[in-house]
Amino acid sequence: MINGKKILGLIPARGGSKGLPGKNIKDLGGKPLIAWTIEEAKKSKFIDRLILSSDDEKIIDTALQYKCDVPFIRPEELAGDETSGIDVVLHAINTVPDYDYVILLQPTSPFRTVDDIDNAIELLLKNDCDGIVSVCESKKPPFWSYYINDNYLIPIFNKQQIPVRRQDMVTYDLNGAIYIAKINTLIRIKSFLGENTIGYVMPQHRSVDIDTQLDFDYCSFLLHKNIV
Repeated sequence: MINGKKILGLIPARGGSKGLPGKNIKDLGGKPLIAWTIEEAKKSKFIDRLILSSDDEKIIDTALQYKCDVPFIRPEELAGDETSGIDVVLHAINTVPDYDYVILLQPTSPFRTVDDIDNAIELLLKNDCDGIVSVCESKKPPFWSYYINDNYLIPIFNKQQIPVRRQDMVTYDLNGAIYIAKINTLIRIKSFLGENTIGYVMPQHRSVDIDTQLDFDYCSFLLHKNIV
């Protein structure tokens, strides 16, 4: 709790990953991937209750081993490839009511720390915003991006729109690690991204979002080199 506001922590982890089967419980650095998120979230000064939303028995058993609360089994209709992530969140906050904020922590962001979690919560409350999402600096600004039409490269931005100075070209990408919102606003707009959403900046090495085996191998490399 912070400033009298109750915060629900939510870890979404379905069992049907196709990009990297079984990734949520795949061993990373000696423990299941999902354990990295559970352990950091449980250290938070502000999260009142941490819960898992999953349809998968193995994921649920693993979460319970790491002392994460599992108050329900996610319905089958919310566990498909086409399921909207926001529908999963809305189901959770309707099933576990009476909280002011929800913080979504995807298990595919293993290097997000408790300091990231608590600092993001404090930044949100300090600015009295409806939501906050974590971001990292873009590796390449979108001003350098093209699409291809009949084999010809067409710039997404015209030359008049491209900043002259490199320092004016800094942009940010959502990194998938932290999403926080006022629950009443989330229910109303059905998104973590509204007009009153701010960004919490994280470094690149803590912003890896695992979707493929290559991502997973990169995380293992970072651990091996003691970069995280």
